This record gives sequence, structure tokens and C-alpha cells, in this order.
Amino acid sequence: MKSRIIAFGLIVMLLTGCTDSGEAAVTVDDFSGVYAFVSKSEGNAYNDRMAQGFQEVIEEVGGNCVICSPEEAIAEAQIEILQDLISQGVDSIAVAANDEDALNSVLLEAMEEGICVSTVDSDVNASARQVFVNQADTGEVARTLMEAVYEITGGSGQWAILSASSQATNQNAWIRAMRSVMEEETYQDLRLVDIVYGNDETEASKEKTEELLENYPDLKVICVPTTMGLAAAAEVLAGQESTDVKIIGLGLPSTMSTYVRGDEAVCPYFYLWNPIELGRMSAYVSLALKEGTITGAEGEIFGAGDMGSFQIQANEDEATEVVVAPLIRFDAENIGEWETLF
Repeated sequence: MKSRIIAFGLIVMLLTGCTDSGEAAVTVDDFSGVYAFVSKSEGNAYNDRMAQGFQEVIEEVGGNCVICSPEEAIAEAQIEILQDLISQGVDSIAVAANDEDALNSVLLEAMEEGICVSTVDSDVNASARQVFVNQADTGEVARTLMEAVYEITGGSGQWAILSASSQATNQNAWIRAMRSVMEEETYQDLRLVDIVYGNDETEASKEKTEELLENYPDLKVICVPTTMGLAAAAEVLAGQESTDVKIIGLGLPSTMSTYVRGDEAVCPYFYLWNPIELGRMSAYVSLALKEGTITGAEGEIFGAGDMGSFQIQANEDEATEVVVAPLIRFDAENIGEWETLF
């Protein structure tokens, strides 16, 4: 074990898109080895905040943290990184998956090699990981967003969704749940006219926003359940000479503060959880899996430092997960308290 980890510490910097946060090679005297965090893509502020929280916890206990970010938010790029991590013999991998199905084979390979595997923010099939660290209850996210669409439209009219990618597990789960909420009588006068995908890229999201404005002149609201997409859409709307279209969704206070202030704010309010805390929880789960405190089974309880104790539960698909926190609403009144934090 010692030689494997030391070798990893010496050559980890050669891994594509990965950085070693430790100052020296890990030895058996360190907490419990090498912990990797694989984000969706580089340049994504939300993912960077998650990685920050993950790294803070791992380094606090003396572990060696490796942060890996592919250049593009695609499964193929993550698979390449995961294969490298497996070959180097890391102890634990936490991944925010770019595809629900495409990563299954490589993650199963990791577990066969004795590597602890968890997902965070965006899941894969339950058989390909031990537990999912879910940022918030899926049903809560869906209902909250639908209630916001209802309020901003006045309960009727056209609205659209600007999502990340068509393969993003979390985005698809929220959209499916939103469709279920839409079947309730309250929402019968709302018309979902389109779902478009900006692939969590700023320019692509701007283009899709512009297409929605051009294709649907009666559009009232664009719902954007992705932080990069929400900021991109807000920039487009703020640059319009005249538009009544508003946006709602999931965003970072640091990138959305400009767009919620003032009488002509293009985004009356938006929601999110604390991505730093999400990353911290992912680290605590990785530590608990490696220690053997949990295996990922329903009902298991583990400690997450100052975040408290958490229990693994089964979601509606009977897949195990840990739900971190409820949503936070950000608006003109409270944005100043949060915009410097994340």
C-alpha cells in the first residue's frame, strides 16, 4: 500500500486535468490515502466551489486530495480521467457524472479494484457506485421551480427550459419531476413550449437563450436549472433593448447579483444550495466509505464533522443517497449576504 500511494503522489501531476493538493507524497501515517474528486468540467464556478469544499475536508484530516476537471462536460473526458485514476490506484473517487449510463463500466471497474466510489451532484446507475451525495431533494427542487414559474407568469402562458446537457442526470431528474408537478390542475394554463440544452457552456447557453427569444415571441419565463446557464441567460436578457421575459432557476449569488437588483431585474429571484457544503459532504462520505463506517446501504449513519450526523436513505428509485440541505432562495434583499461566499 505504501509504495502504491507514494508512486501515485509522484506522478499524479501527469494526469490530464488533475492537480495534487498535497505538498508531499502520502504515507501510511496519513489519514487514509488518496481521495479524488472528478468535476463535470473546468471553468465551471459551481464545480470549483464543490471542489473547494471537498479539498478543505480531506486536507483537514491529513488526506491527499486530487481534483480532476475535464476540459469539456462530456462523459468521454471523464472516462479518460477515471481510467487514469484507477491505474494509479487511488483509494476513493467522487464524481459529478456527465452521463448517467456512460460512466457505469469504468466505475464498476474502479470498485472491482477496491476503490471506493461515490457520486455527487449528478448520479449514475446505482449499481455503479456505493452512494449518491444529493444536493437537495429532487421533488423539492422540481416543485420549487414550478411554483416560481407559476408566480412569475401569473399562472398562465408560455415558458421554456434551458438545461445543461441532455445526458445530465440531475437536470433530467428535475425536469421529469417538474413534468409530474405540471399535471396538477394548478398548472394547467402554463404551456411548456421547448426544452433546449446549453451543455453547461456560456456561449452555447447564450445562443440557446437567443433562439428561444426569437422562436417564441410570447414567451414569459425561461427556467434554467443550471448555474452556468442561468448566468448566461441573464446576460442575454439584460442586453435586450426591450423584453418582458424573465428567468428563474438555480444560480450562484456571485454571478447573479447584478441581475436580481433593480426594478428591471431580469431574474426576480433564484435558488441554490451551498455548493461548498455539498463538496464537504462528498468528502465526508468518501472518508466514511474508505474507513468502512458505511458501505452505502440504506439506514447507515455517519458523522460529517460540524455538519452533523446523516443517514443514508433510499430515493423513489430505491437507489441510496444522502440529501445535504434544503434550497436557499436568493433575491435583492439577501443577495448581499451571499454574493461573496459562492
